Amino acid sequence: MTHIPNYRDRRILTFPAVHPCEGISSVTLLASLITLSQNICNFQHESFTTQRRNARETMRQIGVLLIFLHEIRERGLVIPDSILLCFSELHFTFQKIHFLIQDCTLEGARLFMLTKSQYVATQFRSLIRAMATALDVLPLQSFEVCSEVKELVELVAKQARKAKFEIDPKDEIASKRVHSILRQFERGTEPDVSSMQGIMNYLEIKTWKDCNKEIKFLEDEISFRCCDCDEREVPLLSSLVGFLCYCRAVIFETLDNQSEARFSTEMMITYVNPEDFRCPISLELMTEPVTVSTGQTYDRASIQKWLKAGNMICPKTGEKLKNTELVPNTTLKRLIQQFCADNDISLAKSCNRNRDITRTIVPGSSAAAHAMQFLSWFLTRRLVFGTQEQKNKAAYEIRVLARSSIFNRTCLVEVGTVPPLLGLLTTNDKSTQENAISSLLKLSKHASGSQSIMDSGGLEPILLVLKKGLSLEARQIAAATIFYLSSVKEYRKLIGENPVAIPGLVELVKEGTTCGKKNAVVAIFGLLLLPRNHRRVLEAGAVPALVDILASSSNNNELIAECLAVLAALAENVVDGAHAILQASALSLIIGMLRSATSRAGKEHSASILLSLCVNVGVEVVAVLAKDPSLMPSLYSLLTDGTSHAAKKARFLIKVLQDFNETTISGLKGSSIPQERSLHVW
Repeated sequence: MTHIPNYRDRRILTFPAVHPCEGISSVTLLASLITLSQNICNFQHESFTTQRRNARETMRQIGVLLIFLHEIRERGLVIPDSILLCFSELHFTFQKIHFLIQDCTLEGARLFMLTKSQYVATQFRSLIRAMATALDVLPLQSFEVCSEVKELVELVAKQARKAKFEIDPKDEIASKRVHSILRQFERGTEPDVSSMQGIMNYLEIKTWKDCNKEIKFLEDEISFRCCDCDEREVPLLSSLVGFLCYCRAVIFETLDNQSEARFSTEMMITYVNPEDFRCPISLELMTEPVTVSTGQTYDRASIQKWLKAGNMICPKTGEKLKNTELVPNTTLKRLIQQFCADNDISLAKSCNRNRDITRTIVPGSSAAAHAMQFLSWFLTRRLVFGTQEQKNKAAYEIRVLARSSIFNRTCLVEVGTVPPLLGLLTTNDKSTQENAISSLLKLSKHASGSQSIMDSGGLEPILLVLKKGLSLEARQIAAATIFYLSSVKEYRKLIGENPVAIPGLVELVKEGTTCGKKNAVVAIFGLLLLPRNHRRVLEAGAVPALVDILASSSNNNELIAECLAVLAALAENVVDGAHAILQASALSLIIGMLRSATSRAGKEHSASILLSLCVNVGVEVVAVLAKDPSLMPSLYSLLTDGTSHAAKKARFLIKVLQDFNETTISGLKGSSIPQERSLHVW
């Protein structure tokens, strides 16, 4: 009965207490009251950075009542039913007090609780008064406990009625200083660093890691409120995030432990971020992604509606559109559909999902915007003029900031962080190189970021990291960066023509971790959208490398599906691609994939490869397929369970096999494989 949900089960400063049920026994209720009181009294005074005096007084009063409750249990006293209601009210109030004290000591919530000091003090006062009300109706004379204990309870009741529980003067001063600093940011004035240092000292936020925990808490709180459509305090929370990000970069000169810091902000190396699949206009998963002249991608229906309204600027970047041409982003479309298939997501219902990073296109407040602008200038100066250690730290801060917000990326690109970051790629320090290439990866997701990288001659140093990076991690991030660069049509040609790019990706397919292999495979797929890159991919030995992945049972389903997608593209568009797959002894492997692949995308790609082999190679392949009794059931299952694209492929392949069998039975010679008019649907 005494289970109290922790912060993960509830929002901060919410108190979801419940009254004990009416039929509860007195023994159970008393035991639960004792446990709850002990939990409250077990909090350490040093855990409170704010509300120290109010918390101490609350815990003292409940500690006295705990003596009274223990006395009742030790004497085995019978609690009359008339008193159960009073104990039930005490239990209800103690639950709320426990929630409040949990919040006051919550790791990462120190700054937020400081800004809510007045409200929290009011809650302490209200709850202690509720406790006093319950004690007022408690008939102490009904309990055969010692007189000293009764006197203590009476004293607690009297003190609870009169207690003021005001905001601590020191908390009030510190809170006013925070709001003063936020107002300075809001006006576009850069506050004095010593003032911010004073706030950090008061809250005992002593390290980069401590500061980062505060930021993570506030970002989570913003996400919760946006999901619940409760955005009243989002401007304040956003301002506090801006304040803390500035402090984290400017005040805390060194990372406590960079690897620990990296993991505390989640893994920085990702494959393709699903949030990049959402249209910046509708914030829903794109069903028909198209790219405009600025290089930005939108869902076709959304951007057409925008253009039809007479708008001739890019909604996301504000740049004037050179033309209204909408170029299909087939790479992204394929990845979106595969992502939805693998995760059983219906595009029709995607609008109800979390909007996550897409809501950060604009800052949450003007204070947050100015704080980020000041911070961007600071980090750029450090990249150019700082010591080696300061440059590394600045690159790491950019890595973290660009990951969490589209607005942050905009600021960082606009102040010119890209050129000095590119300069750090040739460093001999492994950590600095990793931070620099990861920062560039995040910035490459921004249209202006990709352009800045290419205009600054960034392709060569990025490919140098791909080929000869100081760590496997850096090489893997470089591959992901190439994927985002290749999403721009004009850059696919430049990347493909570079003699290092495609061979470097293929080499990573062979040597990388699962993460690195996926990044490299997806980047290769993006480059295949340019037809002249198909032969380059084949010449680099991509097919044997991909087949080796399929043959390994240790690889995950997503990686296998992506490898099959690349093989399908090669088999469909280049006759040599189909022959290369056969030469790699992959036919039986692909048949097995069609039968055993766990993802719908994997089965679909397998069917597509087999059909392309039949069309581009001929009877030699069809004869082998026709002899496999497991093939037809797998193809028929795609007709009913697969996508329309998969059904189309399966239907055509079934016809090819049936025609071959009929021809064989009738003894006719000179049969040929029909050519499918359209194998391209992406």
